Amino acid sequence: MPNSDPRSSALPSIRGSSALFLDFDGTLAELAPTPDAVRTAPGLLDSLATLSGSLGGALAIVSGRSLADLDRLLAPMRPAVAAEHGAVLRLADGRMHFAEPPDLRDALHAGSELARAHPAVVLERKTMSVALHFRGAPQLAQACIDALAATIENRPELELLHGKCLVEVRRAGVDKGRAIAALMASVPFAGRQAIFAGDDVTDEAGFAYVQDSGGVAIKVGDGHTIARHACESPEALRGWLASAASTASTASGTSAAAAAGPAR
Repeated sequence: MPNSDPRSSALPSIRGSSALFLDFDGTLAELAPTPDAVRTAPGLLDSLATLSGSLGGALAIVSGRSLADLDRLLAPMRPAVAAEHGAVLRLADGRMHFAEPPDLRDALHAGSELARAHPAVVLERKTMSVALHFRGAPQLAQACIDALAATIENRPELELLHGKCLVEVRRAGVDKGRAIAALMASVPFAGRQAIFAGDDVTDEAGFAYVQDSGGVAIKVGDGHTIARHACESPEALRGWLASAASTASTASGTSAAAAAGPAR
């Protein structure tokens, strides 16, 4: 039977004119039972640093994590970042942009009560959102959804976000598509072709923006998606990045040798 998946498994080349946007959990790193248990794979930071250099800094991490978490996981790198789905932006030159902080007291109270009653549920308080992680207790998925959904009734400024084994309350109108658009309007991203890799439903807005603007979207792992390219796992994506970094390093070395001229 022919494969009905319209996605191509041939990943694109990362060129000097590309702008590279990467989700973290489930994309660069394997998912773990809790957010704190996620680890950065050996060699990943070297690949990212090399690619960032070859792209003139046009590499950004676009994640639901907090900025502090991402800086810890990526240290000593400090790339451009869209944290908390874009509610917190750090541009390549270090300038910061923040969405207006919403009132999350009701969500924090409801989430705390549920996490206190069920230790396998992990409450995460971010700068601009409140999330409940239920990977360790999938049977409590609906209870987590219901608890946070009740806190946004008659609150049009808030919305409920569903992800892989998590549910999150955040400010409405914040998503990864808008975050990537904001970064693409800044130096050094402007005028480049965007490539965005992600694994979750929260990445779909980013996929839509990138493809609509002539870029490339890559879905990592299984699941329905509008992305037109597929990558089977974070390990495979890291391999693609490592290969691109190796090519960039070779090209840089060849250019440097040519510039130096013949040995005397």
